[in-house]
Amino acid sequence: MWDSSLEDEYRALFLKETTFYNDVILSTFLPSEVQVKIPHFLQAWIRNFISGSIVYLVPGLVWSFIIYYWSRNLYIPKDCVPSMKSMQLQIYVAMKAMPWYTLYLTLNEFVVENGWTKCFPRIRDVGWPFYLVSLFSYLSIIEFGVYWMHRALHDIKPLYKLLHSTHHIYNKQSTLSPFAGLAFHPLDGILQAFPHTISLFTIPIQFRTHVALLFLEGLWTANLHDSIHGKIWPVMGAGYHTIHHTTYRHNYGHYTVLMDWVFGTLRNPTLDDDEPIKIS
Repeated sequence: MWDSSLEDEYRALFLKETTFYNDVILSTFLPSEVQVKIPHFLQAWIRNFISGSIVYLVPGLVWSFIIYYWSRNLYIPKDCVPSMKSMQLQIYVAMKAMPWYTLYLTLNEFVVENGWTKCFPRIRDVGWPFYLVSLFSYLSIIEFGVYWMHRALHDIKPLYKLLHSTHHIYNKQSTLSPFAGLAFHPLDGILQAFPHTISLFTIPIQFRTHVALLFLEGLWTANLHDSIHGKIWPVMGAGYHTIHHTTYRHNYGHYTVLMDWVFGTLRNPTLDDDEPIKIS
């Protein structure tokens, strides 16, 4: 942690920040006299559930409307548009997991509020050069950690069958949609987010940046599952991730293709097969 003289100040600032987030979100849905009676931890969980649901549903609905209906056949071939039933199932699976995803987020906040991590509240306390280096280090750990966690969920067969197979029922382009991005078994989704938590204890990172990146995961995973190949190297776009859903053994990366390139699991979208490879 930081100098002991800063610890109490930092804890107070972390608590002030999460209280502000609670007030902004919950004041829209709850009378103030009801909100003040709810314990802080429970307020944070409710706030994260509401925020997470909005981040998942609203962009997913808007983007699906644009690519499947407003600009039909411009981005997605007609025979690759997912059915309404597929998207409804993905929403059902994701929303069933959402309380557990957001409990995980809330526990992350709890350990930060108690001063058990390397988080800092203000960029001015460390300076921009330090902040940028720490952000790069944080993202590098996320990239490395998500790659190997994701790969383990495939390579360790009990984990695949018990957890990750829930997500891989979407095994071709016509079953993938932005809503598939969070359609995981709850423990699967939490395990793939766990590198964020590891980073809290190993890399100094601004708390607000950590929170923002966790919520941005909802947008990023929607992008990975919309089947639109952006062709921006080395970004792990949907073109690469669609291959992952059809071969099961390539393109495990998260933000970029670099880990797949380093560890020999990269497959270029132009080499994609038409039919999924079945696994036992």
